[in-house]
Amino acid sequence: MAFSRNINILLIEDEDFDVQRVKNTVNYYESNLKIKDTVSNGRAALELLNINKDAYDVVILDYQISGGLMGEELIKRIKEADPFIQIIVITKMTINITDYDFANKLIRAGAFWYCTKYPGNIEEYIYQPTDFILSIFNAWEKKRLEKHRRQSDSKLRQNVDNLLELKKIIGDSEPMVLLKNNIEKFAKSEVNILINGASGTGKELVAWNVHLKSKRKYENFVPINCGSLPHDLIESELFGYEKGSFTGANGSKAGLFEIADKGTIFLDEVAELPLSAQVKLLRVIQEGEIEKIGRTKKISVDVRIIAATNKNLQAEVDNKNFREDLFYRLNVLPIDIVGLNQRGKDILQLIDHFLNYYSIDMELECPAIDDDAKEILMNYKWSGNVRELRNVVQRLILNSDGKITAGVLNNPMILRNNSQQNDVEKFENMDFGNVMPLRDMERIFRSKYFKYVRSISGSDSNAADKLGLAPSNFYRMCKELGLK
Repeated sequence: MAFSRNINILLIEDEDFDVQRVKNTVNYYESNLKIKDTVSNGRAALELLNINKDAYDVVILDYQISGGLMGEELIKRIKEADPFIQIIVITKMTINITDYDFANKLIRAGAFWYCTKYPGNIEEYIYQPTDFILSIFNAWEKKRLEKHRRQSDSKLRQNVDNLLELKKIIGDSEPMVLLKNNIEKFAKSEVNILINGASGTGKELVAWNVHLKSKRKYENFVPINCGSLPHDLIESELFGYEKGSFTGANGSKAGLFEIADKGTIFLDEVAELPLSAQVKLLRVIQEGEIEKIGRTKKISVDVRIIAATNKNLQAEVDNKNFREDLFYRLNVLPIDIVGLNQRGKDILQLIDHFLNYYSIDMELECPAIDDDAKEILMNYKWSGNVRELRNVVQRLILNSDGKITAGVLNNPMILRNNSQQNDVEKFENMDFGNVMPLRDMERIFRSKYFKYVRSISGSDSNAADKLGLAPSNFYRMCKELGLK
């Protein structure tokens, strides 16, 4: 075994005779092994370790050292000072090498290896010197591997933190606070999750956050849109196939469940799965095994499933389009995502976020938004939810000339369905030859206005506050308008 540097040793021994015997044994490998310091008690050793961080690779420790601090207690204190350092215990105690209780005590305390110093007929070397030397080399290798693992784990944690920052959920409205709390809570479990939400609300983003906050965060996250695959290919994509299993199968293919083993699979638009694939998916959930096309032996997988749909899955079950037993297997922990028009001032937070992000990405100045433009953006219906908002922001950066105004937003290429503009046009084009009674018009106006205010409020109490009404009066009026 080649080493690029010396293995530095701290020797803790209080008898000169035994110090010399350790040195005599180590000297045969002086090109690799160096006793850097020798101390006669535990407290002096701890002082050296605290002053000279990472100066030693291996500690050779007399189990019955003088000075009060000795044995398992000293081993623990050394590991606290340097968790990577490896400790080899030597003792003159007459012990049975099969004394597992003594060995377990040392290992639990943090020792790497131990040996007896000598029987009576050996004077110049440590007893079994070749084993003793090998233990030093092995201890150094263990330290190197532990440090490498710590560095790798640190990089993985940093990568996860970076991904979480990149995929953070923007918004402080009441629905978003509830959503974030559910993500934190559900990520701690291993059971399946069903995410319900309209298109563009960020269902995959929620699934990513659950995965990155779970125990599986260092494993694969495998997303698949079930609605984007032809029905005759879904099973081969999910479960894979063997070479020669059908015409054109020129090689074996790992299915997405196999790729996601130990990690998370995200089944978007799960309602689009054909019934034949639903049966196999149910078997995966129940048995933890997949059946590859053309393979007789099943393959065990450990996968957490997060499914998502923009349909009413219960209605799909009632209409016999989705298996009821599969629905209950997927819907263990439901997460509901509200539309953007129910998130209030989150809209402006999201706009600011995307303006900053895409301005940097496009290397353009980040435009400012005037108050009139903010009002229009807050009142816009956002039928495409966050996905539509993101696209609008990109168009704004390219068309605003540094400032976003109401005039810029009136461009039909920016907001294709400006709700305020449409309402005005509809009002101006009304046939006033058929004027309805004021009371009826007031009822229509109130109903539409109450719906709008509720859509931009985090809760009914918040909507009542915006309208200047007591919550009880707001509730009564909503009930009268048929909104409750």
